[in-house]
Amino acid sequence: MKSNHALDYFILGEEMQLVEIELDPQETAVAEAGSFMYMDEGIVMETIFGDGSEKESSGGILNKLWGAGKRLLTGESLFMTAYTHQGIGKARVAFASPYPGKIIPIDLSAYNGKIICQKDSFLCAAKGVAIGIEFQRKLGTGLFGGEGFIMQKLEGDGMAFCHAGGHILKRTLKAGEVLRVDTGCVVAYSQEIDYDIQFVGGIKNTLFGGEGVFFATLKGPGDIWLQTLPISRLASRILSYSRGPRKEEGSILGGIGNLLDGDGR
Repeated sequence: MKSNHALDYFILGEEMQLVEIELDPQETAVAEAGSFMYMDEGIVMETIFGDGSEKESSGGILNKLWGAGKRLLTGESLFMTAYTHQGIGKARVAFASPYPGKIIPIDLSAYNGKIICQKDSFLCAAKGVAIGIEFQRKLGTGLFGGEGFIMQKLEGDGMAFCHAGGHILKRTLKAGEVLRVDTGCVVAYSQEIDYDIQFVGGIKNTLFGGEGVFFATLKGPGDIWLQTLPISRLASRILSYSRGPRKEEGSILGGIGNLLDGDGR
C-alpha cells in the first residue's frame, strides 16, 4: 500500500510546460516556492517548514531542521507549499517550469522508491515524497562532476515532477552498458546507475575542444534522463551575448544590422 498521496496529472504545453495535478478531497501536493500557477476553488494553500514527508515529521523539530538544511545545499528553500483539496469532488492545481524545457513525471514506486537528480530540478510532488541530498562517494565525481559532491534525491512511492532545459531524452542502459555524457546534460538517473567522471584526454581536445575537460560516465543497468539545454549553458550564452558583439552571418551585414538596431559601438 502506498504511503504517499496518489495523484492524477496532465502535462500541458511545449516549450514552457506546466503540470496540472488533479486532487481528490483531502489529497495534497507539495511544491517548491515560486512554481505555483493557478488552482481551483476548494484548494487551500499552506506554507510548511520542510517537505511534509513522514521521514521529517516523525523525527521532531531537529529532524525538520536537518532536512531543511540539506535542501538548502541542493538549491531548494527552507519552506515548501502544500496544496490540499478541502472541498468536494475533484479540483486542480497547476505548477509551471521556471525556464524553457520539459517536465519529467517520475513514479518513484517504479524505481524502488528513489531517484537521484541534479540540484534545483525538483518542481512538485505528492505529499509524502522526501526531498534530500545525495553525496557523491567518489572524489573525482565530486570535484569535477559539475554538480559537486551534492546532488538531489527524491524518495517515496508517489509521483514526483522534475524540470529540465530543452528536450528530454530518456535512455535505458543494460547491465554493463556505458554512456558518456556532458556533465551538465545529466538530469536524473535511477539509483542502480554507476555515475563517475572520465577525463576527455588529448591536449587538443582539452585546450581547443570547447566541450569541457571531463565526461560524465553512466554505467547500467538503469534509466537515465538527459537534457539538451542545461541552464548553465543557456545563462553563459546570454551573458556572452550581452557583453560582446553578436556573431551575425557576414561581418559587413552584421555590423550594419547592429548599427540599425542601436547596437553600434
